[in-house]
Amino acid sequence: MFPNRTIKILLIEDETFDERRIRNTIKPFEKYIVIGDVTSGGGHALELLKKNKNRYDVVIMDFQIADNIRGENLIRRIKEIDRTLQIIVLTKMTVNITDFDFANRLLEAGAMWYCTKYPNDIEDYIYQPTDFILSIINAYEKSLLKKEKQKSNLKLTQNVNDILQKKCIIGESEAIKNLRMQIQQCAQSGTTVLIRGASGTGKELAAANIHYTSSRRLEKFVPINCGSLPGELVESELFGFERGAFTGAQEKKLGLFEVADNGTVFLDEISELPLSAQVKLLRVIQEGEIDKIGRTERVKVNVRIIAATNRNLEEAVRENRFREDLYYRVNVVSIWMHPLNTLRKDIPILIDHFMQKFSDKMGQEVPVITEEGMQILLDYHWPGNVRELQNVVQRLLFSRQKELTEFHTKTALGLQFQTALDDHSLDMAIWNPDNILSWRETERMFRETYFRFVRKHTASDAEAARKLGLAPPNYHRMCKELGLK
Repeated sequence: MFPNRTIKILLIEDETFDERRIRNTIKPFEKYIVIGDVTSGGGHALELLKKNKNRYDVVIMDFQIADNIRGENLIRRIKEIDRTLQIIVLTKMTVNITDFDFANRLLEAGAMWYCTKYPNDIEDYIYQPTDFILSIINAYEKSLLKKEKQKSNLKLTQNVNDILQKKCIIGESEAIKNLRMQIQQCAQSGTTVLIRGASGTGKELAAANIHYTSSRRLEKFVPINCGSLPGELVESELFGFERGAFTGAQEKKLGLFEVADNGTVFLDEISELPLSAQVKLLRVIQEGEIDKIGRTERVKVNVRIIAATNRNLEEAVRENRFREDLYYRVNVVSIWMHPLNTLRKDIPILIDHFMQKFSDKMGQEVPVITEEGMQILLDYHWPGNVRELQNVVQRLLFSRQKELTEFHTKTALGLQFQTALDDHSLDMAIWNPDNILSWRETERMFRETYFRFVRKHTASDAEAARKLGLAPPNYHRMCKELGLK
């Protein structure tokens, strides 16, 4: 029952009679409980707490001391100094421990427990001594738990700040400033958000910033690419299943909505969800419940949903590929991500940011880009948006050149290779003695060009993956690596 460490007490008491009774009550347990300091005034007690932080574990205070800072006001002031300190109140105001109004006022102010000083004819100890000692031990244990939680929250807050620093939204254009303002508004509101924009514009980045600046920032952020989930596994991945729900279900599986409980679920490419999953998602949004395979009772979850799409959802609704009621549920607040070719002012800032970031990772000096080389990057149309720009910067750094010229930027963008491909003279691009490309660069540019070609001549990502002979998750991973997603 008794703690391993001595419990240190600050006693606030202005009557020697009651101080003696408290000391006598504690004396049999002086190995475990020690009165560190005694003061008769509330003001002096606050000074001691400010000067000696972490010195005391528990405060025992008289409710009615001869000082202008006392009672509930003193309790609140103590809590302002240290929220983890637990306060036990001694009072002559009542002998009736069922005085709920008085007890409620103390609890609201921040006290943990209170006991009466009556009757005065007991001179050796405080009334109800066993409860008094137990309350001190309980207060100490609660203080330890509060301090551990405070430490955990501080560490989590630091982790969140580190994440936000890594996921900062770069740019000084009006569009980017407006985006940051919208993200802040969405973070404060807690409503469902639909982020719209082309692939590579940073929709997941915006969603992460909404989550990590919201009241849920210490909880999980679970991103889900709906397009990368195989159709037959979508519902089990999102909502989970019970053991024995079907052949092969040897163990219970938590769905991603359960994993993200109290946090945020980011549904990227929400337009790719099959209609059966859309029905269940609608229930999650409306009722906060999930239908779990193999379970008759619904499971309650508390998640915030942020969705994203690069498709025209209104057109999908008209073609009955996306439920109209779900569309109105996810489209409460819309954020539009601007394509990179409309943010020309931000391109040099982004290049500088990625150059610094990847140079540090690669352990090399940040190279200089010539004016001609930068102009090529500024004039490029950036179909893969910011993700493509990030990949291009990495390609430039692979050259290990201290100065990056027009030739290097054109090569990194694949413009020479693309021109040759458009002219049906691929052999000339590869077998050019004046411009010998590395095997890695040649392979990468060919894959990128071919992936674009296949996607252009297919109706969906799923069809493109099938024609390339790739599983949907692998197709999406490779597209991201190539700057196409």
